Amino acid sequence: MISSIPSKQLIKEIALSEVDYMYDRMIAIQSRLNNPEGIEVKQLGNALCLYSRTMPWSTFNTVKGITTTDIEFIDQIIDFYKTRDRKAQFEIVPSFVDQNFLKYLSDRGFYQSGFHTSLYIEPTEFNDDNREYVRIQELQEDQFYIYATIHCRGTGLPDDGIPYVAENNKVLYNRPGWKFFIAYFHEDPAAVAVMYIKDGIASLTFAATLPEFRNQGLHQRLLKRRIEEAKQNNCRLVVSQCSFLSQSHRNMERIGMKIGYIRTTWTER
Repeated sequence: MISSIPSKQLIKEIALSEVDYMYDRMIAIQSRLNNPEGIEVKQLGNALCLYSRTMPWSTFNTVKGITTTDIEFIDQIIDFYKTRDRKAQFEIVPSFVDQNFLKYLSDRGFYQSGFHTSLYIEPTEFNDDNREYVRIQELQEDQFYIYATIHCRGTGLPDDGIPYVAENNKVLYNRPGWKFFIAYFHEDPAAVAVMYIKDGIASLTFAATLPEFRNQGLHQRLLKRRIEEAKQNNCRLVVSQCSFLSQSHRNMERIGMKIGYIRTTWTER
């Protein structure tokens, strides 16, 4: 039974699960022929530095897993991004750093720019929603263009990014630990979701719903489906991340997920 009050060990496991899935994702994209997205991954102490030449979004250009003991690497990390024409961004997990670490970041020109919530739940079965007009199944290998269309339109990305999103996710399809799901609403492809399993921990890494199919409970259904999948795969913990008090956050709490911690983002001025 997982405690309802997060321990330092639980916080560490939640944070490590996010590092693990992003590392595996970036390495997989990097392995594409000629590394078309210009992916680089650099480890300095506990800090995992992620970079993409063609994908400027913060998800692909950030520092994860850093702790107080890594303060000696901060200047190297800043230089790593500066030489690649990027501003450094640090994701700070509570209890991982101390006041001196945060003061050093501030002295080096960084400010707290955002919050992000990490939630967790023990794998369980739900079986409480049998609406016939909603069907969820694992994504097939020939459906990644459909996946990418929902991914882009559901997150506000332009359609010209669809082929790139398709290729950058298709490379994960047969990779150990990764599972993709698609939800149909009256047989129309309406929503997608992704999960990654490693060492008994399932990370719910992504979900998106087409705007015209929102407010139909599809996000909650995909959350439950992946949590049930985690139980079937003998996982002991399920974790997910989202913007604080976003609709995703509210849906996660509604199905029983609890806040593990709220991490902060520190961005170079």
